[in-house]
Amino acid sequence: MTARSESEADKVAAAGFAEVYAPVKPYLEALDGFLLEQVESFEPEIREHVRYVLGHSGKRLRPMLVAYSGWGGPSENAEEDLVRLGAVIELVHLATLVHDDILDGADTRHRQETAAKKYGASAAVLIGDVLFSHALKLAADFETTEVCRVVAQATARVCAGEIAQTYQRGAVNHDRAFYFRVIQLKTAELFEAACLLGARVAGYESGFCEAAGLFGRRLGIAYQLFDDLVDLYAEEAMIGKTLGTDLEKGKFTLPLLLLLERLPEAERADLLARHKQGDASVAGEFCRRLRDFPVFEEVVARFEEEVSGAVAAMEPFGDLPPVEPMLRIADLVRAQLGRIQAG
Repeated sequence: MTARSESEADKVAAAGFAEVYAPVKPYLEALDGFLLEQVESFEPEIREHVRYVLGHSGKRLRPMLVAYSGWGGPSENAEEDLVRLGAVIELVHLATLVHDDILDGADTRHRQETAAKKYGASAAVLIGDVLFSHALKLAADFETTEVCRVVAQATARVCAGEIAQTYQRGAVNHDRAFYFRVIQLKTAELFEAACLLGARVAGYESGFCEAAGLFGRRLGIAYQLFDDLVDLYAEEAMIGKTLGTDLEKGKFTLPLLLLLERLPEAERADLLARHKQGDASVAGEFCRRLRDFPVFEEVVARFEEEVSGAVAAMEPFGDLPPVEPMLRIADLVRAQLGRIQAG
């Protein structure tokens, strides 16, 4: 692992985010305003709940991908359409988080109470449903039916990924293909839809739209690999989630799968048996043993492979306005990884 200090890594990541955020700040402000306007179109009984969820989202990375993929697009209505599309993608994303938190029994997200904790799981189910429904309503307002079709398909695939993962909870699936299938569905699918549709509604030709979708897909996979590393290697003060959450919930991510492949058979069987019995000390032992093998480096190598694939998808279109800012997004994700490489 790199020997950079934590403060230096933090500065790199913060500077990277500022660099990609600044050009789309007006877009994100317009998006926030549009989303707040949408609250009034919900039934009065649900407005407080929707406003709460909208007010506790993250960095809006997916809408940023929408904005950058459509950057400088030739369509007459590109600016307005990209804001609407960003809202569609963000609402779907937030709906999936609301439902995920119910399934995971999570109390906090972004250092705030989850909707499930604040309003109860039953109400949170319906909040997520309302957000999904409103996203599809906004998608239907586009002249082309492609937006609604792609968003509906992406939503279904995200849900399928969560179902597949839920059925595996508590079990250990050593099949890496299954692992990558789940993250393709749960994370990369919405990244891909954001980039593909961002380019499409901005008026770019099909070749670039498909390449933008591929960029989003591979970046989404890389982002999930980063998240897996954060859960097991980052300092808790740096990241607002409990370390080891995935393991505690029975989610065996790529670092854990690689570790299990390397452990002596008897030790592996013992740890898995104790995990199945609910032994809380197993999480600490897994984390300790991760440092005895080059698991981190292997996951980083796969992360780099995906980011490089995303960058390569853009190479034939270097003369188009979106490409340079999209590549800065890839650099941002790399910089975020630097935060935990320092550890």
